[in-house]
Amino acid sequence: MHHRNNRPRFGDPLQLLPKVLTKLFSIWVSLTYPFASKGRNLSFHFTSELARQRATRISLGNSVSLRKDSWLNVATEDPTGEPVIVIDDNCNIGYGSIISAKNRIHLERDVLVGQQVIMLDHNHEYEDITTPVREQGITQGGRIRIGQGSWIGRGAAIICPRGELTIGRNCVVGINSVVMGSIPDYSVVFGSPATIIRQYDPETRAWRIGPVRAVSREPSVVTGE
Repeated sequence: MHHRNNRPRFGDPLQLLPKVLTKLFSIWVSLTYPFASKGRNLSFHFTSELARQRATRISLGNSVSLRKDSWLNVATEDPTGEPVIVIDDNCNIGYGSIISAKNRIHLERDVLVGQQVIMLDHNHEYEDITTPVREQGITQGGRIRIGQGSWIGRGAAIICPRGELTIGRNCVVGINSVVMGSIPDYSVVFGSPATIIRQYDPETRAWRIGPVRAVSREPSVVTGE
């Protein structure tokens, strides 16, 4: 006895709806938002969020993608000045991720940002104990740069309340890691605070466990101190 194969031959046609909405939203944003600069082939999921009136402080390269529920937040009301969010070519911002910049957050080309990542170049003021935190505003903050080809894992937090924070080229930030200080090129970090667990040694052309101290003077524990 032969059983009929009940497996559907085609995908769910309703799955086309979000793709169509994303395409239409991408065209609308690309045509009407006054970005400081923008490249070609931009993709904005229809649930992604960015304020049109603050788009003048955002610069986007070619083939930048914002996935579901991602948010580009310009944390200043001043529409003039240099871009505070700069995302170069071929960067992908995963679903639920937040990039919030007051001074400068720069993603170099080919950076992959996983799901539910948060990047902040500032923090909330909190030291006035007589005033609710939400009414104290935000700090002066710092600046963040993510090097070319790096991968930021799901749930990671990259926070720079002051100074400069640089993640080098082709780095990996592990899931749920908290980064508050710079990371040298070709490093894998994990934990809270993030610690270098592997690093590429250009002299031996091999990966090593822990930091390569002969190459970099960065501490093995990456903190903001």
